[in-house]
Amino acid sequence: MKFIRKVIAFSLILLFATGCGSDSASNKDALKKTDGKDEIVLDENDIKSTGPNGEKAAPASSLTLTDEEIAKLKAGNYSAAISFHYAGNDWSSAQQKGLEDTFKKYGINIVGTTDANFSVEQQVSDLETLTALNPDVMISIPTDAKATSDAFKRVSDQGIKLVFMDNVPDNFVAGENYVGTVSADNYGNGVIAAELIGDKLKGKGKIGIVHYDVDYFVTNQRLEAFEKTIKKEYPDIEVIAKTGFSDVNQSTEVADAMLTQNPDLEAIFAIWDIPAEGVLSALTSAGREDVFVSSIDLGDNIAKEIAQGKVLGVGAQLPYDQGVAEATMAAYALLGKETPSYVAVPATKVERNTIVSGYEMVYHKKAPGFITEELDK
Repeated sequence: MKFIRKVIAFSLILLFATGCGSDSASNKDALKKTDGKDEIVLDENDIKSTGPNGEKAAPASSLTLTDEEIAKLKAGNYSAAISFHYAGNDWSSAQQKGLEDTFKKYGINIVGTTDANFSVEQQVSDLETLTALNPDVMISIPTDAKATSDAFKRVSDQGIKLVFMDNVPDNFVAGENYVGTVSADNYGNGVIAAELIGDKLKGKGKIGIVHYDVDYFVTNQRLEAFEKTIKKEYPDIEVIAKTGFSDVNQSTEVADAMLTQNPDLEAIFAIWDIPAEGVLSALTSAGREDVFVSSIDLGDNIAKEIAQGKVLGVGAQLPYDQGVAEATMAAYALLGKETPSYVAVPATKVERNTIVSGYEMVYHKKAPGFITEELDK
């Protein structure tokens, strides 16, 4: 049976509601009045991504526990550890909050949380530190699937149950080395980002792509989805520039060069919100308010820029929900329940007319004043 969840702003069943839509013909045009609270409809079974090994996604909503099962978890005195690749952004903070709230509900104690700051060496060290704390489960996102594989293998060999966010180490097999993976529908979000630009350009124009030049599962899916959607659905849109970065701090420099070499660019897709901020900085320096931008992930800065009309919109992840699903998947493993190897939350389109409801859906909290104030201007 197909589950469709309708979320209306301020109705909180699992969350607040969300919606989206941008009406500006260019960043210089007057913006259509909106309160940002239009409805977003999510189809939890419409997951376009497949797992790291080609698995079909199970919806995050399928992970549920009975009161009796929760009581067993509380009686078990279990512990958990969390190893982030990078914890300095809104996505990680929301995901951590989802993990903390859910582990608390299940009576599972978090003994340690680390931030590798995108460093392979730091994450290897972090894993050694966390393993020494003897947690029953560990939630992590590898900084590099190949370079951290041996370190995660040592964690698994200690009998610690591993649940991954988004990325899986090389040569790992679900049910053997790890429990499963929880992710956003990154392919679906790439499709959304392409549609935002394609529709705004009315199917014709010249665009650029700023992507992550590292072999990383989720960003690879986003890029593939964006390029295939443009090629198939908007054949008269030409990608005239495509440049990658390995350090997110390079994104402004990359965008500067792209604009200089391609003055006829009409839109740019940035692979996630932090490099999108770099693109916006380059556009401001170049005085190019006529260039449209789409991206993936709804960080606070991008949310404000959507409200201001500087960004068309994003394909948003639901990081709090991902954290809930990761903690619940770990609980499944502790209870010995059969666990799907790949679980995903649906892609979410957030534009200016749904920025308030979208923010509340993503973060499970009221939209801040810096968003609503922009809509009132």
